Parts: sequence; structure tokens; C-alpha cells
Amino acid sequence: MQNLPKKVRSKKLNSRVDLTAMVSISFLLIIFFMVVGELSKQKAMNLSLPNYDCDDCGRGISCGSEIRTYTILLGNHNKLVCYKGLLAAPEVTPKEVSYGKNGIRKELFKENKITLNYSAQLGKHERGIAVIIKPSKKSNFKNLVDILDEMEITGIDTYIVVNEFSPEESKLIASN
Repeated sequence: MQNLPKKVRSKKLNSRVDLTAMVSISFLLIIFFMVVGELSKQKAMNLSLPNYDCDDCGRGISCGSEIRTYTILLGNHNKLVCYKGLLAAPEVTPKEVSYGKNGIRKELFKENKITLNYSAQLGKHERGIAVIIKPSKKSNFKNLVDILDEMEITGIDTYIVVNEFSPEESKLIASN
């Protein structure tokens, strides 16, 4: 037997890849996208509008009774004028009130309670006031947000924001 050269066998290298760093990066990316997804959600207040499918009538938010209609006029320099009913024959005469718990909030609680009692006498429970919010062109956005906050605080869920003033309302907000 001859001495034949031995075949040199190559060593098989360990083909394992260490994925520890990849797992860490994956968790960081998952956390990042969860945080970004949570922060990108819109933060907005629910806006409840009047029920126009009212079976009592087809006249809009008053639904057959002007006693439920409460109008808030927003003017410049934080001016706030409110009245109940129609301006031609108001249930509560127009008056200027202030923002906050001793101003408009107190008025809204009082008028809503009166309207709820009146509705209960008629047999229509849980029908409080329907508020019409009318910001003027000279009012600022903060005033509108404050009034919408008052709607949420007082629990009044029937309100609408309208930007149309009648000539009488324009005179009223300018004079007070």
C-alpha cells in the first residue's frame, strides 16, 4: 500500500447567526409604532346634533315648542348674550352673562331644569333645552370652545352651532 495523500477535510463552521440584536431592534420598533399610533389618534369632543327625525314635528330643533329653544350669542371681547324662545317673543328676555360656573353654566342648569320639568308635565321625559350657539365674526375660537365645554359639563346633548345672525340679533349683540 502506498501512502496516498490524505484528503484534507474542511472543518464545518458553525452556521448559527446570533439574532439577539435583531430581537431587541424588533421590540423597539414595535414599541415605537404602538406609541406613534396612540399619539396620532385624534382628540375631539363628540358633537351631538338635534334629532331632525322628530316624530312630533318636522320643524327642526324646537320640535313643536319654542320653550325648548335656548340661544347663545357670542360677541367680541368675551361678550355672551342669551335668551330663551324666539327673539320676537322670548320666554326669558335677552341678558348678558359671563363665562364660568356662576355665569352661563348656572343659567344652562337652571333653564334645562325648568324645561325638563315642563316636559315631564307634558309626559315627554328627558327632553331638555335645545341650544343654538351663534358665534359672531368678531368672537374668538376660545369662546366657542368654552361654550362647547359648558354643553359637556351641563350634560346638554342637543345643541347646534350656527353662524347666521338675524338683523335683530346683530343689533342685540352690538348694543349689550
